Amino acid sequence: MKHVCLLRGVNVSGSNKIKMAELREALESEVELNNVQTYIQSGNIILDSELDKNEVSKKVHQLIKKSFGFDVPVLTLSQGELKAIKSANPYSNSDIKKQYFVFLYSKPKQEDIENLTSISYTNEEFTITNTVVYYHPKEGYGKAKLSNNVFENKLKVTATARNLNTLETLIKLAQ
Repeated sequence: MKHVCLLRGVNVSGSNKIKMAELREALESEVELNNVQTYIQSGNIILDSELDKNEVSKKVHQLIKKSFGFDVPVLTLSQGELKAIKSANPYSNSDIKKQYFVFLYSKPKQEDIENLTSISYTNEEFTITNTVVYYHPKEGYGKAKLSNNVFENKLKVTATARNLNTLETLIKLAQ
């Protein structure tokens, strides 16, 4: 079964540097992880495994910690889950360069969702579900006040963001 692993905080701002070729090599050394591919330097892994997604996340997390010394959160999803997330995007009719997906590693509490939804910035929209925050910064992510870190802090969950182009590529690679 194909799995897509999203790593949090790898190769961002010079921290937790891992060369993707070295990561692929380390992952392929595991018997239960096969056909490992990576996409761009920001921590996207596509692999085959008979393990369930929680076991894949745990194994990838442990291997990164052992091989590279980083405690990196890993979220594993199927192609079907990624397709469903993309299909449910309420901002799909907007500029494709301004569509972001903040993947949540756990379900946020209702009170934290309510605290976040009370925040309002001109030209920034978001919709929260149990698994993802759909984010639409109308002037672009670089000029936005909200960020992955803000969503994490307000929702009190680990999260990692990807843009629409990355999401679409991961869906294709997971075929």
